[in-house]
Amino acid sequence: MSNQPIALFWFRRDLRLDDNAGLYHALRGPYPVLPLFIFDTHILDDLPTRRDARVEFIHQALAALKERLRTLGSDLIVRYGKPIEVWRQLLQTYRVAAVYTNRDYEPYALERDTAVQTLLAERNIPFYTFKDHVIFEKDEVLKDDGKPYTVFTPYSRKWRAKLAERIEPDGTSFYLTSYPCDKYFGNFHRAAESLPFPTLADIGFEPAGIPFPPATVPRGLIRNYDQTRNFPGINGTSRLGVHFRFGTISIREKARHAQTLNDTYLNELIWRDFYSQILAHFPYVVGRPFRLEYERVPWRDAPDDFKRWCEGRTGYPIVDAGMRELNATGYMHNRVRMITASFLTKHLLIDWRLGEAYFAQKLLDFDLASNNGGWQWAAGCGTDAAPYFRIFNPIEQAKKFDPELKYIRRWVPEYGTPAYPKPMVEHTFARQRCLAAFKAALG
Repeated sequence: MSNQPIALFWFRRDLRLDDNAGLYHALRGPYPVLPLFIFDTHILDDLPTRRDARVEFIHQALAALKERLRTLGSDLIVRYGKPIEVWRQLLQTYRVAAVYTNRDYEPYALERDTAVQTLLAERNIPFYTFKDHVIFEKDEVLKDDGKPYTVFTPYSRKWRAKLAERIEPDGTSFYLTSYPCDKYFGNFHRAAESLPFPTLADIGFEPAGIPFPPATVPRGLIRNYDQTRNFPGINGTSRLGVHFRFGTISIREKARHAQTLNDTYLNELIWRDFYSQILAHFPYVVGRPFRLEYERVPWRDAPDDFKRWCEGRTGYPIVDAGMRELNATGYMHNRVRMITASFLTKHLLIDWRLGEAYFAQKLLDFDLASNNGGWQWAAGCGTDAAPYFRIFNPIEQAKKFDPELKYIRRWVPEYGTPAYPKPMVEHTFARQRCLAAFKAALG
């Protein structure tokens, strides 16, 4: 065991050295800081493919972190296994005096962190956690009676009001102030020799061959976001979701920019906080509808129909374009996510949980809270949900948001030829079937 007492900083959904809350507090602490990342086999073993692009993204981000840490005279511990077992090994290898990390709010993460905290407490090692992944955590934006919001609009008003409560001398909200980690980089643990760094193959994965979007976008794109975000045929969205998901960019920095550039984009970041607090307050939404009366909806057991939806062979070109984009790139335009989800749940009357799980497998930017919230919204069973009788017409959606067929032609080149399948279900019939089923279930 090393004789020097050190602090370990545990990276999870915050893969950056700059403006990192937990890392900032670690570096200001009394011990030299050695960063750590654990490839969690509880998560990795459940992935359906060994070519998962998100694992590759994390691996690339860690390689960049390690390279930067080496230039600072430090290094990064990277381990592979079950976290509690990895921590037992680390405590035998290093003289750990304190552990710092940023909070993760998903149900499994809470169980994992409780187990690690218990292990550390047995050895009188403090476990410090900090807010970094969201602007406001679950209990920071509540109704006047102390209960959580379940409707977005009043939540967003209170969110904005709280943001304005504490304004710094430079005009920035206290809650969006960056953490100047770089001032304390000299407090990293010094590492003379480079620590082992596993390859993708070492942890059982292969390159996915999917390009990753950059972590920066032109300011003009954000400035015009409200005008361009609904049109999948143009480059009108930031595609920063994967970077928010794994924390390679700071949510505080992007919210500051959004305040000055585009209020609609800021609203999207508020939705992110909203769904995070819904998951925290109502964890049963993992697997159950937020509005429990929707458990009575008689979803169809139609595996062949579900397969056609997954493969983008429904005969509705805007739906098929979206599914093919997802399968090929790990990304789907936000407007099209709503259309494809509505089609599965309303036109095909297939359980939203199947669609949610498919998106969870495929999306680079998969986030449990946001994915769950979006799918429940589309199915009509979530918070802030549109009434079940509002059903997207995919033909009209394509006319409105892809009028020149740029998006459809890109992903469905056979559209308009005999090779393209006819619609698998007629819209009016599907709408009436859905209305009848939901009405009977809800009474």
